[in-house]
Amino acid sequence: MSEPPVIGSLALVLHAHLPWVRHADQDRFLEEYWLFEAVAECYLPLLRLIRGWARDDVDWKFSLGITPTLAAMWADPLLRFRSQRYLAERRDLARMECERTILIPELQAVAQFHRAFYDQVWEEWLACGGDLVGAFAAWAQTGRLELLAGPATHPILPLLTIEPGSLRAQLRLGLREHERRFGHCPQGLWLPECAWSPALEPHLLAVGVRHSIVETHGLLKGSPPAPSAIFLPVRSPGGITVFGRDPLSARQVWSRQGGYPGDPRYREFHRDLADEAEWESVSRFLPAAGVRYPSGLKYHRVTGGGVDKLLYNRSEAMQAVEEQVTHFLSQRQHQLRQARAGLTRTPVIVAPYDAELFGHWWFEGPEFLDGVMRQASRFGIGPQTLSGASGDSTEAWVSQPAESSWGAGGHLGVWLHPSNADLQPRLRSAGVRMVSVARTAIIAAESGNPRGGCLEGWARQAGRELLLAQASDWPFLIRMGTAEGYARRRVEGHLQAFEGLAKAVLGVEGTAALEGQETSRPGDGFPEPDLNWWWSAGEGNLCVLG
Repeated sequence: MSEPPVIGSLALVLHAHLPWVRHADQDRFLEEYWLFEAVAECYLPLLRLIRGWARDDVDWKFSLGITPTLAAMWADPLLRFRSQRYLAERRDLARMECERTILIPELQAVAQFHRAFYDQVWEEWLACGGDLVGAFAAWAQTGRLELLAGPATHPILPLLTIEPGSLRAQLRLGLREHERRFGHCPQGLWLPECAWSPALEPHLLAVGVRHSIVETHGLLKGSPPAPSAIFLPVRSPGGITVFGRDPLSARQVWSRQGGYPGDPRYREFHRDLADEAEWESVSRFLPAAGVRYPSGLKYHRVTGGGVDKLLYNRSEAMQAVEEQVTHFLSQRQHQLRQARAGLTRTPVIVAPYDAELFGHWWFEGPEFLDGVMRQASRFGIGPQTLSGASGDSTEAWVSQPAESSWGAGGHLGVWLHPSNADLQPRLRSAGVRMVSVARTAIIAAESGNPRGGCLEGWARQAGRELLLAQASDWPFLIRMGTAEGYARRRVEGHLQAFEGLAKAVLGVEGTAALEGQETSRPGDGFPEPDLNWWWSAGEGNLCVLG
């Protein structure tokens, strides 16, 4: 039976991000497990999906935004070693559980599934040599995977528009590191939290950004409002192609009330083996003494609220995936048919999600992605990248998107909440001070000052600490009340390190204490910025491939 003609495109966009977390002084640090879990449950399964699509000649395409912080952690030798240790330990734990449950048939089936899962993940790790950066870079060479760049540490960019030095440093370091690690300079950039303001546009254009995504209301309330913002990109006055997020596909996957991940047949995220097992049997697999942190092995399904959780049944979960793939694609087909009737161009639905949703928060998410990619053509839907969907932007509606984000309420309230309101004034003060730090170090080096090289090194480290303090993750975690203490300590640590280095460069105090001394700082291991980004007024496209 022949497939129907293509009626429109689906541009799936995954946002891969974690804040920079690296604690070399501790062998097992709890927050580093954020990375290990994501590698095991999200990114290695995603690579397995891609290999399967290529093997089976599936017409697959999607965009993947990988932030510089996550890419740096993937590439860091220490964190790669610890990621591999985590994967090996999960295989060991799964095997132990198979032995423990051998006389408990209802548990044995789930234990055997976990063993097969971690064996598969381990094989994927070996297949790419533990080099996730290289693996995704290789698939990008096929033209089917588009890699999007991101600012250095995932800051809320509109909050930096009054501080052009830090904004320039965030964008240029992010693009420099993307080119260095992935071997190409992208034209697409993921805006952290899809946060846009009109004042951003010239800064994005200056570094070569040509397309991105905003929350749909940013286009519907743009100047002038874009009439077809959900199905066609707009062109900003400066020429950036801007896509709007489709709200319906977002609700169907994200919503806590009625979203796909809440299906009672799916694996329950919040109930873990570590919550129930004898401490002696699981303690060596957990990050901190006395802390029952999730092990990754979960025996129960969502079931429902206010009832005892039933055991996980993989076959029933896969039935739910099949049903929801069909529902999702039929809904997109209906949308595209309706949109096509009123448009002169082929409509596109842009569906961006956090990558960790698929596999970590929603364990069956990778199978859902697999079904969508394999069956899209049956519904007349063509998978597409953002670059492919941009087309000839000269035909696009010209509009300046309104200030917006995909955060709660569609604005920046999460990052400007009373719970974290003390952070922004301190960050801005440090940003202003960084201009003086950069200027002092550059002048000292250019004037032949014998201490110029030392001052430049301290100044670059100060810039790195400032950029890491600006990460949007810290105020977000504080506002949400999750890992609040850690987030507070990170901001304080980065700002204290910045202040010490700034004083040393400016000669206020502390120079003697820093000279000739190796000091451990929170940002150690993350790339250092160029001081000219703060003090130089020069603009231009950072990426120049020879």
